[in-house]
Amino acid sequence: MQLEDVMGLYRRTVVGVIELLQKQMKLKVRRSIFTAQVVIWLMIRQRLQAHGTLSSSVEALVSGAADGLLSGCARARERRISHRTGGYSHARQRLPRLLCRQVLAELITRLREILHADGGPLAYVLDGSSLELEAGPALCKLYPPAQNQYGRAHWPVLRLVVLHEARTGLAETPQWGPMYGTAAVREQQLAENAMGALAPGSIVIGDRNFGVFSIGWSARQQGLNVVIRLKDDRARKVAGGPIASEGEQPICWKPSHADGRRRGGMPQDANICGRLISVRVGRGQSKQWLHLFTTLTLPQAEVVELYAKRWNIETDLRSLKRTVRLHHIGARNESMLEKELLTAVAAYNLVRAVIALAAYRQNLSPRQLSFTFVLNIVNASWGRLQTITDAAHYRTEVVRMLDAAAQGTHPRRTKPRSFPRTVWNKGHAFPSHKTYPPTAI
Repeated sequence: MQLEDVMGLYRRTVVGVIELLQKQMKLKVRRSIFTAQVVIWLMIRQRLQAHGTLSSSVEALVSGAADGLLSGCARARERRISHRTGGYSHARQRLPRLLCRQVLAELITRLREILHADGGPLAYVLDGSSLELEAGPALCKLYPPAQNQYGRAHWPVLRLVVLHEARTGLAETPQWGPMYGTAAVREQQLAENAMGALAPGSIVIGDRNFGVFSIGWSARQQGLNVVIRLKDDRARKVAGGPIASEGEQPICWKPSHADGRRRGGMPQDANICGRLISVRVGRGQSKQWLHLFTTLTLPQAEVVELYAKRWNIETDLRSLKRTVRLHHIGARNESMLEKELLTAVAAYNLVRAVIALAAYRQNLSPRQLSFTFVLNIVNASWGRLQTITDAAHYRTEVVRMLDAAAQGTHPRRTKPRSFPRTVWNKGHAFPSHKTYPPTAI
């Protein structure tokens, strides 16, 4: 396979995984327009559109965006594809969730092999977020809305934890669960599940929310290394006393009851051996302590520099939630929710792969390229690439797309941007509902 052929990789992976699973699951395959290959491909494409709707996906199908995936049914051969969205909508509902999960897992594996051919250990940034769901009886029961002393909110809320590769931003398969209610799950619990997909030797980078013993213990049990930030009081407890000067010290971290021993599953002598690095970061009076626990043997400066990459996940999550439109999932049942979530991550990784390949061609860092800029390039090139049948011409167009994507570099700023304070107008409340007596007739 050519290194630049990311679009072809997606199409071959979708087809290959689905055909294999259909044979293993002994599914009866219908020769129709909306086969599983076509539906997943359109759902991925739909997530990359600014206003991705069912209608726009069907129009793309009619115009030939998925001709290479169509089955040999009579309607496909005769180009009798309806412009209505009912068939596509029903096909999305019938699509098995397992197919979407396996397609995403295979895509992540293949992209990892292409973008990291050296085979060295990879560093992943760990963080959590929340997603807003469509308000419906089924989802409100599974993912209860927030509630406070003033009452219950309207939208169900889902808690999400995802691992992003630090250098390229590729996202692993996310883990999620309810954020509120009696069945609410903690981010630490979801993080332990997410780390199970990483290869041994990988590095997990986490902020203070994940700077607890259970995360470090779970990572070491799976053969992973960690660079996690500790809160000031936890760092002093782990160090065995006050920390007055910068430097590092070897420690053997033992859990307390608050660190997760009461969850069970840990031996009485459980411990993690590593180093506690304490440095002062910031400028002037805003300097603060940074306490890092790590199991790596890298020099102190390299560990601190590695942790500095944690900030990238903030922009990664913004791209995933806003640019790929995952902040509000319009699905009305749990099955469709999972399929929308998984195909959105697959679409996000497609753009990240294009960014990485474009950056490597121009000797840039993938973090120097704008996600939104490259997404627009991918959208502009998608339809043209699907209509090319000549292999040499196809490769030329893909290279042209990568060279165009490499132009979307972020501006070089010598200092952080600052904005003037803005005075917001006072909000206006809706008038209270009043009941008037019926008018006499």
